[in-house]
Amino acid sequence: MPRAATTSDAFNAVAEPRRRQILTYLALQERPVGDIVVTLRLAQPSVSKHLRVLRDVGLVRARRQGRRMLYRTNAEAIRPLYNWTKTFERFWRHQLLRIKQRAEAQQQEQKHTKAQYKEES
Repeated sequence: MPRAATTSDAFNAVAEPRRRQILTYLALQERPVGDIVVTLRLAQPSVSKHLRVLRDVGLVRARRQGRRMLYRTNAEAIRPLYNWTKTFERFWRHQLLRIKQRAEAQQQEQKHTKAQYKEES
């Protein structure tokens, strides 16, 4: 089955790491292209292309302020991405619980080993 075009939906659009970087950066506040270019150290033409894709799928909105275009994330359009990833949250939570249990068991083992060592000394 052929892959959908990058501009067809939000999932394909965020498959590109630099677009995710841009979205993350814009999540903090509205920004002009120049700020994105400087902060993320990307070429201006590249940033413009990525912003166009993000705008086409609705993940980013733009407004004109004088001569500048300001970009910001569109939280409503990001919701389907969040809802889909939330489906897998239970796996992450389970993994974190296992890591916590393993760390606590190791800590308990180290305490036991230290106590034994002190008794032998």
